[in-house]
Amino acid sequence: MELLSIGSPQAVALVAVALGALAQSATGMGFSLVAAPALVALLGPRDGVATVLVLTVLASVIPLTRDWRHGRPRDAAHVLVPTLLATPLVAFALRDLDTRWLALAAGLGVLAGVGLLTSGVRSGWLRRPTGSAAVGVSSAVLNIVGGVGGPPVGLWAANAGWSARSTRATLQGYFLVQNLVTIVVLGLVLPDARQVLALVAGGVAGTLLAPRIPAGLGRAGVLTASFVGGVALVAGSL
Repeated sequence: MELLSIGSPQAVALVAVALGALAQSATGMGFSLVAAPALVALLGPRDGVATVLVLTVLASVIPLTRDWRHGRPRDAAHVLVPTLLATPLVAFALRDLDTRWLALAAGLGVLAGVGLLTSGVRSGWLRRPTGSAAVGVSSAVLNIVGGVGGPPVGLWAANAGWSARSTRATLQGYFLVQNLVTIVVLGLVLPDARQVLALVAGGVAGTLLAPRIPAGLGRAGVLTASFVGGVALVAGSL
């Protein structure tokens, strides 16, 4: 394998993948928010998004081996069904969009998601069928344009009042199915072996550290990294 210099785009992407996998294992989400900006900047919008989707599937599998019994598949289905129905329609509608605009949309999607999650917004509407459908479609759009379908679903889960373990397991199951279907729609791009190794290292570390990481500290770290990555992605598309 080619040696990487510290600070190179490839090295930054590997660090982002490891940190994203750690966040995903510890909190139930965060991989795409942390890793997508770096991977899209490195590989371009289309290959970057496709690579993020494959890695996100792997990032969901590691913590599911620990928490799968605590998942709530019936609740997840309320959001997952509209997500899966919207995914091919969104992909078709955006197929000819300039990749520069895709990168800009992905960056703005990350920043919007960070803003929503930071605000701690809660709404009973999100628990209604129309709210669940809106969350699912929004997640599909963000996943297609930037591989960052997590923020709307994270906001929905934050309103559910579940335990931390149930939230983690439910989100992991949702992302696993969503990203497998999105890969089928957009096409498969295999990640670099070093990216897979970075993901495994981060995922295992997150699994081991999850009981010891204060919830507020982990959340703040994810949102800060996501904000910086989103700003970089928007700036790179202009």
